[in-house]
Amino acid sequence: MVAFVVFVTWSGYSDATKNLEMEANEVADIFHGTQAFPDPARRTIRQGLMDYVVSVYGDELKRMAQGEIALHSGKALPTLLTEFYQMDEKSIPNRELYAETLDRLNDLAQYRRLRIFAGNDIVPLAIWLVLLVGAVFTISYTFFFGMKNIRAQYVIATTLTVTITLILFLIYVLDHPFTGTSKVSAQPLKDVMEIMQRGE
Repeated sequence: MVAFVVFVTWSGYSDATKNLEMEANEVADIFHGTQAFPDPARRTIRQGLMDYVVSVYGDELKRMAQGEIALHSGKALPTLLTEFYQMDEKSIPNRELYAETLDRLNDLAQYRRLRIFAGNDIVPLAIWLVLLVGAVFTISYTFFFGMKNIRAQYVIATTLTVTITLILFLIYVLDHPFTGTSKVSAQPLKDVMEIMQRGE
């Protein structure tokens, strides 16, 4: 059961990392795609993208670490979508590019939702209870096997206790992908922010 919980939480942590990377990737793709847009639409969308990344990198991720973020708590993405929807489609020479950019904006919103869901998806208390009780029972069994060398028995009991404690700590860390020192790296967002600032 412990192995199963570790696998599930690790998969969730990996998905959270991937979703954040895909979120940053969609922003970069949309930014590059706007090169074919005429002004002022290009400037408006690019500024909206910059505001979005700054909001996620500097505000949302910090609030997620404190458990304060919700699906509708950010204003940057709704503002970006509103600006895009209000654009005059006829002013865009490449209609196919406009449609593709709209699809990417929808994908961006989806990856943001998945990121937030990952932050709220935690191991149920019932499973934690089973893990903790099982850990206590497992460690307790070591005292029922007497050994002539009492030091060796202490070493075995201590080693098992430390191992189980580390595994439970690992589960806790993986179950909270946006908190603590082992949280998902925000470097992809920072890289995209630098690309947009250079206008590449």
